[in-house]
Amino acid sequence: MVTALHHVSVIVSDTEQALWFYRDILGLAVDQARPDLGYPGAWLNVGAQQIHLLELPNPDPVTGRPEHGGHDRHTALLAASLDEVVARLEKNNVVYTLSKSGRRALFCRDPDGNGVELIEG
Repeated sequence: MVTALHHVSVIVSDTEQALWFYRDILGLAVDQARPDLGYPGAWLNVGAQQIHLLELPNPDPVTGRPEHGGHDRHTALLAASLDEVVARLEKNNVVYTLSKSGRRALFCRDPDGNGVELIEG
């Protein structure tokens, strides 16, 4: 019945700050077709899928999360070069941990503490 993943929604406290991470560091393109939904946000293209940034009050705790994002809910993205991702994260002082599985992957968090996994592939 289910055939594909269409989008993932991520709650953020500041759309521009989130765009700094997702657009400027990770290189995702903003989809300008997002309609006015009555609250700030952005749609980001990830291949044929999207990440929807929702600037809304966050019902989840943002503190007390595991240091390693692999032990928390997260969004996993494929990256052409993990070395390029590492260079961009380090240039922007974004903390990350390598995957404990031994795969070419890492975990980091966006400015709101949302977990992101980047897998070389």
